[in-house]
Amino acid sequence: MGTHDPVAALRAALARTGGETSDHDLNPDFPRLPGRVLRPAAVLVAVKRGPAGLHVVLTKRSSRLRHHPGQIAFPGGKLDAGDAGPVAAALREAQEEIALPPENVEILGLLPCHETVTGFTVTPVLGVLRGPFTPVPEAGEVEEIFDVPFTHLVQPGNFRVQARRWRGDWRFYYTVPFGPYYIWGATARILRALADRVAP
Repeated sequence: MGTHDPVAALRAALARTGGETSDHDLNPDFPRLPGRVLRPAAVLVAVKRGPAGLHVVLTKRSSRLRHHPGQIAFPGGKLDAGDAGPVAAALREAQEEIALPPENVEILGLLPCHETVTGFTVTPVLGVLRGPFTPVPEAGEVEEIFDVPFTHLVQPGNFRVQARRWRGDWRFYYTVPFGPYYIWGATARILRALADRVAP
C-alpha cells in the first residue's frame, strides 16, 4: 500500500479525489423515479488491526429480515432525528448491531456518498478500532459478524461485475467474494471505490 503504516495509507486514500458512487453506475439507462427524495443513511467501515494486518468488519444480515435478508453489509442504517450527523448514526448503529463501543473507534474520515437503488444516500464512515472488542450480533437483525483481510478488499482485480434480473430488467453490480461470503451490491461498490483510492 506504499507505506509501512497501513492506517496512514488509509488517511492518504481519503485525501485523494473521488466522486460519489451509485447503484446506477453500471446501469446508467435504468430509470430513476422523477421527484424521488433520497433518505440519508450511514455505514461504518470499521477497520481493525491484527497480527496479519488490517481487517474490515462486516455483518451477514438475518435471513428472517424482510429487506435484504442474508446479505453482507456494513453496520449501519438510516439517520434518526436524534443523530448529529452520519458519524453519529454510523457509530450508533454499530453499537446496536455488533456491540462496538463508539469510544473504541477512531474516525478517519468520510468517503463520498453512495446512492442505492432503494432510495438511500449512504455516507460511508471510515474508522479504525482503538482496541479489541467482543462482537455481539443484534438478535433478529444480524446473523453473523466476521472480518475480511483489507488486502483482499483493496485489490481491484478481486472485484467482478455480475448481473441478475430485477423488476424485469437486467441489473449489473460489483461483487468481491471472500470464502463463503458473497459480498455484492452497495457494499461491494463502496469497497470498490475505496480500492480505487488505495490502489497505486
